[in-house]
Amino acid sequence: MTTAFFTHDDCMKHNMGPEHPECPDRIRAILSAIAETPLQQDLDWVRPEEVTRDQLLSVHPEKYLHQLDLMQPTRGRVFTDPDTAMMPDTLRAARLSAGANVQAVDMVMSSQVTNAFVCARPPGHHAERAKSMGFCFYNNIALAAMRALNFHQLERVAIIDFDVHQGNGTVDIVGGDERILMCSSFQHPFYPHSHVHRQAPNIVNVPIPAGCGGIAYRRTVEAAWLKRLQEFKPQLILISAGFDGHRLDPMAEMNLEVDDYRWLTEMIVNLASDHANDRIISTLEGGYHLKALAESVVAHVQVLNSVY
Repeated sequence: MTTAFFTHDDCMKHNMGPEHPECPDRIRAILSAIAETPLQQDLDWVRPEEVTRDQLLSVHPEKYLHQLDLMQPTRGRVFTDPDTAMMPDTLRAARLSAGANVQAVDMVMSSQVTNAFVCARPPGHHAERAKSMGFCFYNNIALAAMRALNFHQLERVAIIDFDVHQGNGTVDIVGGDERILMCSSFQHPFYPHSHVHRQAPNIVNVPIPAGCGGIAYRRTVEAAWLKRLQEFKPQLILISAGFDGHRLDPMAEMNLEVDDYRWLTEMIVNLASDHANDRIISTLEGGYHLKALAESVVAHVQVLNSVY
């Protein structure tokens, strides 16, 4: 059994402009760093297929999907919000990113691999049920959750979101769904300034103050998450893996290090070992300092790959 690593060249064709932080170089930096480690040979490399319309409809209404289709330009860029631009290659990349998450669930649930990391873009956790925002168009992690619950008929799925920005879109979609427990840590007050206090019983929000370092962060999330997750006994764990809480990241004001992401991953791997038959799918969300992002992803994937 191996760790599947999903990526596709077409995810780098989506380009929101030369100064935009959510850029193709994010993927290139990760792949370059992976190539310098034994992971290059150890991982099961998978080229994903596009998500289907029916799969998208498990999370997003047809009216919203149709609106995105109509907005996609044949040249140039159009903005769906002040931070989020579409270009001719955008929806192809978004369908591949979403499709990779669905395909990862299928591979893990059929025991072709034990766990998976989706190295694709655009990210997804800010995409609400009928609203694109925060660089996101389709909610990748929610699509993965619905695939696991509705197609593979699992009863309990956990979502762990450690991006420095709250996954408002995921909360919007899964809030109140008792089959899902979502545990989320994020800098607060901070973008997206929503869904922090709209707390359904299945949402564990952990606001973190700016400037928080690794020791305080670890204590806070462990105290807030661990008991709830152990009581929930997830059959599958999904991770919205944002690495923008790193102290070097230009988009936030937290002070995490690579070792903190390694610790987080080890905690999640131990939970999956206890309750989920080691089944984890992790998908890339934020992380905008290229070196810090690449080093953090390498540490994250090394832990996932050490399960065997």
